[in-house]
Amino acid sequence: MNAPMPFQEAVDFFRSKVNLPSAAWTDFKEGAHARAFTVAGATTYALVEDFRAALDKAIAEGRTKEDFLKDFDRIVAAHGWSYNGGRGWRAAVIYNTNLRTARAAGRWAEIERNRAVRPYIRYSAVMDGRTRPLHKEWHGIVLPVDHPFWEANFPPNGWNCRCSALSVSAADLARRGWQVSAAPEIEMEARPVKLADGTVEVWTAPKGVDTGFGYN
Repeated sequence: MNAPMPFQEAVDFFRSKVNLPSAAWTDFKEGAHARAFTVAGATTYALVEDFRAALDKAIAEGRTKEDFLKDFDRIVAAHGWSYNGGRGWRAAVIYNTNLRTARAAGRWAEIERNRAVRPYIRYSAVMDGRTRPLHKEWHGIVLPVDHPFWEANFPPNGWNCRCSALSVSAADLARRGWQVSAAPEIEMEARPVKLADGTVEVWTAPKGVDTGFGYN
């Protein structure tokens, strides 16, 4: 079996990030995560660098979550890292969040490059019992690439969100019987967020989007 081709835009996005240690996921807010690579609670550059190397392999080589779990165990043992949550859960959060956001950034780069011939985006949710109710409502929405909805709701829209976005042309719409949608209202919510030092800030996020994910 041939090795999977790398999604170069996703690889480029991930490799453009700057390594930064952090005490908690709230140390960096929304769009800052597009510029910084960080793992919550990884407080040394050496630990962050080892996680980055493992995730770079996962993104560039198509390595599985099970592959990453082996790297996770090796890194934790080498650094004596004490982390929050169970082993499988924590490794999965690190793996899923970084791969899905890198692929989303790569997808957005493709969408921007091809917007002259594919000027629309269609929201696609996994329609099962694990899908958030609003994400089910957004399934099938078709809006222009430059619509404000995508500034706040381009997937992934939360921890372990499996939604995706598909760029489409006018011919695609006609062939599949899709139509440009009426835009759903973006309702912002104020949410308290506990910071690493114990203080509380109020962050805003769109309804249906997890705190910290309300950005493109």
